[in-house]
Amino acid sequence: MFWRRAVDYWGRGPSEPLRAANRRVAMYATAVLFGGLGVSYAAVPLYKVFCRATGFGGTTREVTMEEAQAVKPVRGGRVIKVSFAGTTASSLPWTFRPQQREVRLVPGETALAFYSARNDSSRPVTGVATYNVTPLKAGVYFHKVQCFCFDEQRLRPKEEVDMPVLFYIAPEFAEDPAMGDVTNICLSYTFFRAKGRDDE
Repeated sequence: MFWRRAVDYWGRGPSEPLRAANRRVAMYATAVLFGGLGVSYAAVPLYKVFCRATGFGGTTREVTMEEAQAVKPVRGGRVIKVSFAGTTASSLPWTFRPQQREVRLVPGETALAFYSARNDSSRPVTGVATYNVTPLKAGVYFHKVQCFCFDEQRLRPKEEVDMPVLFYIAPEFAEDPAMGDVTNICLSYTFFRAKGRDDE
């Protein structure tokens, strides 16, 4: 009797309410899958925007020229040494380096530094730079007014260009006890080959 009922039940297949529930579960699972894919694609640009706004992870903050002009050097402020570094990815046939090793300034004082980039290849090459600041905790106070980062730079064969960076350390740096041990800050850039740009 039991086996006959089981065979009858499974032979008829799931009931309509069960089919409807299965369809709902499948729709929810599909929505979660596509939602996860969307979030993963948006994560990098959203993280970049977050870092630019907050200085998180050693990422500098970007400000306008008007904001920079309103900032005044801290009178009697502690002198901070800012050093510069530049590297290129192995796929980019460029020479990239800072033109000066370091500058010294007090919080609130604006400084201008230059990097040089040269295309060592015999064809046009497009590069794009990323940057960071160490120590990481100083990133929130490192404000860039003008910079070449995240902008594609296309250099003709053997072309060499100067790339300026205008920046300052926010005056609040001098008042933050967590910055008391920071006397040196390093601004470093890495240039990568822009994907797909040199195939056009």
